[in-house]
Amino acid sequence: QVQLVESGGGLVQAGGSLRLSCAASGRTFSNYAMGWFRQAPGKERELIGAISRRSGFSTYYPDSMKSRFTISRDNAKNTMYLQMNSLKPEDTAVYYCAADHVLHTLVVATTDKDKNPEVWGQGTLVTVSS
Repeated sequence: QVQLVESGGGLVQAGGSLRLSCAASGRTFSNYAMGWFRQAPGKERELIGAISRRSGFSTYYPDSMKSRFTISRDNAKNTMYLQMNSLKPEDTAVYYCAADHVLHTLVVATTDKDKNPEVWGQGTLVTVSS
């Protein structure tokens, strides 16, 4: 099983950009589909998007996330990325990466209580100031 560590969070002004990284330990990173989630204070965790395991890298985003967020991965570096543009104060949240052998599990993780990704990172805080 992989272990995940997020990095790249911090304070950014509204309108700015930030790129988060999710580094995975172990040699089986390419066997996992990956996803990014976030949770703001007092709110439920929400899916930002997910990416498939291997080359071809299909991605899924909820409609609300399609315009400003881009997920990518580099299997040679055991790392997934989240590029965030045109950030808004309401994007302030703890951002988590997660891994599962099945992409669908990540896609429905916030809507199906029976689906829980196998591995979660510890989260990284993103604060967007107005």
